[in-house]
Amino acid sequence: MVPVLESTIPLEPRPTGPSLDPARFAVGMWYAPAIISQNNFIYKSLSNWAFNVAVGCSHACRFCYVPSAATIKQGPKLAEYGVEDPDAEWGEYVLLRPWNEQKFLASLRSAENTPRRQLKPDGNRAVIFCSTTDPYQVIHHPDPARQRELAEHARFLVRRSLELIRDQSTLNVRILTRSPLARADFDLFKTLGKRLVFGMSLPTLRNDLAKVYEPKAPAPSQRLAALRAAKEAGLHVYVAMAPTYPECDESDLLATLTAVAELEPLTIFHEPINIRAENVARIKAHAADTGLRLRNEVFATREAWQDYAVNALQTVSRLARGVGVYKSLHLWPDKSLGSQSLAYRMPDPQKYLKRLDHWWYRVSEWPT
Repeated sequence: MVPVLESTIPLEPRPTGPSLDPARFAVGMWYAPAIISQNNFIYKSLSNWAFNVAVGCSHACRFCYVPSAATIKQGPKLAEYGVEDPDAEWGEYVLLRPWNEQKFLASLRSAENTPRRQLKPDGNRAVIFCSTTDPYQVIHHPDPARQRELAEHARFLVRRSLELIRDQSTLNVRILTRSPLARADFDLFKTLGKRLVFGMSLPTLRNDLAKVYEPKAPAPSQRLAALRAAKEAGLHVYVAMAPTYPECDESDLLATLTAVAELEPLTIFHEPINIRAENVARIKAHAADTGLRLRNEVFATREAWQDYAVNALQTVSRLARGVGVYKSLHLWPDKSLGSQSLAYRMPDPQKYLKRLDHWWYRVSEWPT
């Protein structure tokens, strides 16, 4: 019997001093333990619950929609950890959740005992690892010993929770990551059989473009290699082409779809980049630092973004037919694309709205 583990890794402030970058990560332990909780997904068909190992994420994706929620719900608490602006500082703080096995098991029992009639069917009765952070992110710290300790804790959170879900429930698991570090846990994934699906976010194959939008995430080439390894290992894989960027032209989207098709994935999710809180400002600021000119004009007005998003969704849909993966395609049109004003700009408004309903209420595939 593994004992209940409480937080043994104390909070520490951002490192400062002449030899350290004052903008380095705020790393430590969050006050609330890691448990299974209901998610708030709308029209995603990813899961019914989520298990998040941390508050914050080291990948620093400039488009990320998570910090806007953190600003509203967790801002005051994050300020106690030295995070003044959760949105602007996204990528500069990772606060790992402590482990309390009793509380985790209580949340697991609650999920397991939830009547199926109360669950949205598109969730596949699954727990997603993770919905607001990456389960396999690299933990940075200037002290190597401390970094190892934190990394071991993060991996323990993932592995122990998976073992308990496997042994003490009938729930399914969806792994979603941008990190090839997940390969170290393929052995554990396989023990869940058809109850686990493994996926990676792969919006583009262009490493240079990903470096702008996802500056600290592993390169797309590394992710594709990890997906191929997962397939070879016998795992059930899926891919999230999400979010694709305005610079992902038709040739780029086709190249990504072609590479993904070789994996024979259960599902290919696709979503064009959305406007959320301050993400556009973060993207523009980082692009200025890199010297790469981006297609920021698509964010100039609501109508410009809607036109871009609809075109991206239609392009991927058409290309998926040509590549032979349309049956696996699951588009994620933003709910704002269902506005009446946009529908009336379409050649056939009723047909357009009907297609949105098709994607919104689609149930993603699960192994049988």
